[in-house]
Amino acid sequence: MANNTVTAPKGFLAAGLHCGVKKSGKFDLALLACPTGAKAAAVFTTNKVVSAAVQVCKKHVKSASISAVVVNSGNANTCTGKRGLANAVKMCAETAKQIEIGPHNVLIASTGIIGKHLPIKKITAGISKAAAKLSASSKAGLDFAEAIMTTDTKPKQAVRRFEISGAKVTIAGAVKGAGMIAPNMATTLCFITTDAAITQPLLAKALKAAIGNSLNRLTVDGHQSTNDTAIILASGLAGNRPIVSQCPRYKRFANALAEVCGDLARQMVLDAEGATRMFKVVVKGAATKADAARAARAIADYPLVKCAVNGGDPNWGRIICAVGSAGVKLNPNKLACKLGPITVFKNGTPRKFDAKKASKVVSQTEHTITVDLGAGKASDFCYGCDLSAEYVRINADYHT
Repeated sequence: MANNTVTAPKGFLAAGLHCGVKKSGKFDLALLACPTGAKAAAVFTTNKVVSAAVQVCKKHVKSASISAVVVNSGNANTCTGKRGLANAVKMCAETAKQIEIGPHNVLIASTGIIGKHLPIKKITAGISKAAAKLSASSKAGLDFAEAIMTTDTKPKQAVRRFEISGAKVTIAGAVKGAGMIAPNMATTLCFITTDAAITQPLLAKALKAAIGNSLNRLTVDGHQSTNDTAIILASGLAGNRPIVSQCPRYKRFANALAEVCGDLARQMVLDAEGATRMFKVVVKGAATKADAARAARAIADYPLVKCAVNGGDPNWGRIICAVGSAGVKLNPNKLACKLGPITVFKNGTPRKFDAKKASKVVSQTEHTITVDLGAGKASDFCYGCDLSAEYVRINADYHT
């Protein structure tokens, strides 16, 4: 059976286990290692309040080589002051000690409840156990993916295999996140591994572009986390001719990375808190790209649109209302809207359509809403999901 986890590319080991952060007994500590050292790049939340892990990770990612990533779930280590920062540093130090590397060669991420101190003794003991369990097996990769989860109902993984200059190259990723997801960035936590030989600046460029067109086009509830982190590690062990410029080989790599991130984004939105279906909002005819992006997100975030999708209701009036309140340039006389292939509104006036067919479209696991603003030639898109009573229940019961 093929390995479709973060250990699929050459040079990577992983582990996941329960160390005592989560009372449920579910896995809550994950470790990813590249013994030979990897080039690394990362993107982070733009929230002004960030976790201790994000603060430390931002410093360490500047290192020339990264050999490990340590992650805990169940506790965000955010708004925890100097003690929280010291605990994040301790996590890196313990990982470094176990793998015999420098603390600055370790990246870190945390996710979970805000405002609680980490049970650091349990975590450092867990790091020691995880280091002893490190393996290149698919089970170890799956354990890693499960250990980073919070309200997710299942692990989310993606892999792409392709050739660069005759060498087999693999890109694999794991992501967690089901709520508190909105740009920028919408990943919550994302970890990508590859064995491609590529320079660090080009790795960073490819990651930023891939996240920008996938996880950054995703909104579940319009709420941005304090801990959002996406990390990519490149071991360089695939044996391909190193990618040192934006040549066709770089484009092949960047496209595969974008596919992995797109796959992960789709899995996230389908596993969003309380979600039963997803939709893609495509906005065309905008005066500017920024207007198109703003309008698409306004529709995807609009609670009444999300509720209509949950009920399979082709209520296009809510979509037009969302667009009108988005603060973007539009021409009311040219405004148009489609639900899947069905035109329901055109040139500012309602169109006759089969309500049953339109309801069927909206009731699908996935459908596309297309809106033309009639104000220009720019376009953009956003992924969204329905809003159910279950979302409220999850977040009402989630202990803070």
